[in-house]
Amino acid sequence: MLVEEQTTNATLHQVDKQYYLPTFNRMPLAFSRGEGAKLWDVEGNEYLDALAGIAVCNLGHCHPHVVKKLQEQAAKLMHISNFFVSEPQVELSEQLVKRSGLDRVFFSNSGAESVEGAIKIARKYAHSNGRGGTIISMQKSFHGRTLATIATGKKKMQKGFGPMPSGFQKVPFNDIEAVRAAVTEEVAAIIVEPVQGEGGINVAKPCYLRALRELCDKENIVLIFDEIQCGVGRTGELFAKDHYEVQPDIMTLAKGLGNGLPVGAILSNEKVSSTIEFGDHGTTFGGNPMACAAGLAVLEAMDQDGILQQTQRKGFWLKEMLDDRLGTHPKLRQIRGLGLMIGVEFDFQTKPLVLEMLKHGVLANATADNVLRMVPPLVISYEELERLADTIVTCIKALESRGEL
Repeated sequence: MLVEEQTTNATLHQVDKQYYLPTFNRMPLAFSRGEGAKLWDVEGNEYLDALAGIAVCNLGHCHPHVVKKLQEQAAKLMHISNFFVSEPQVELSEQLVKRSGLDRVFFSNSGAESVEGAIKIARKYAHSNGRGGTIISMQKSFHGRTLATIATGKKKMQKGFGPMPSGFQKVPFNDIEAVRAAVTEEVAAIIVEPVQGEGGINVAKPCYLRALRELCDKENIVLIFDEIQCGVGRTGELFAKDHYEVQPDIMTLAKGLGNGLPVGAILSNEKVSSTIEFGDHGTTFGGNPMACAAGLAVLEAMDQDGILQQTQRKGFWLKEMLDDRLGTHPKLRQIRGLGLMIGVEFDFQTKPLVLEMLKHGVLANATADNVLRMVPPLVISYEELERLADTIVTCIKALESRGEL
């Protein structure tokens, strides 16, 4: 098909179905540009984006500072081997270490790679101390789509891909007694999301994370925080751990760190880092100059624009608006979240609601079957947040009027 014939949502969607591996049940939309919290499809239709590439474009689409820094870096140096160092990698390493309070960083290309690396570091530390390699994860967690990361998560994501890697065990989220009961000498690490994203925007209790830290200290177990979705400003702190004042041994990042450019990171303290030797891990593209220039630009923009303080206020404001509009609705179960990582749980499946919102020009996401997930760009305006809340109410009424709820 000629390029000029592929200029509508429908034609592009059809060609995509012909050639792309059918792993995504895509909506029939093809976006051509974005700015701030808005997107435009190839037919010129405008959409309010309350998904941000699934908590990736935290600074919005095409943030001017990020674009400028990437353009400058692309004109100088895009890639070198990790046999050498580059200025952007050194600078981003220093910034992340100083801001996190951890000691070492390793750059990857994605969240799943970050978790895989974290598992390797944790197991190397555990084996050096005579422990086994079992990783305890939480029910309803999501840590990626590689074999090891799906072994930490939901059974339905493992179907057809067995045998699963061994050495993984799941316990209920926010249940410290279940963790204590699972701990043996075979356990190397505990991995937890301070705020579960795919699991339905489930927020960890402060006492739970503090108890995990105490347990790991007592048993010499590595504590891993997965902040791939809840990190880099999403909750109103640079790292979600800072809400809890609990320091993990390892923290994984990705998504918002590059604001759309693929980049991930593993941060670790010196205790666990000291067991890693030359050749224990590696990457071809991780930490290349372009990815690190993006990460630096994101941190700079957050500092300059006061993003973190705004995110806390906007998140509180959106939850209050939703509570005002939906608080008495008989099908509402709960509104929860931190910052601009918000889930609205209903007693019905939320995919029809997401599709109805799409008709009204608003992008959101259904997760955990009955949760409406909203992770908009942190730069979204109050006017746009009000439109988001109003659209949810309008769409619920439309579905009810048609007898679809």
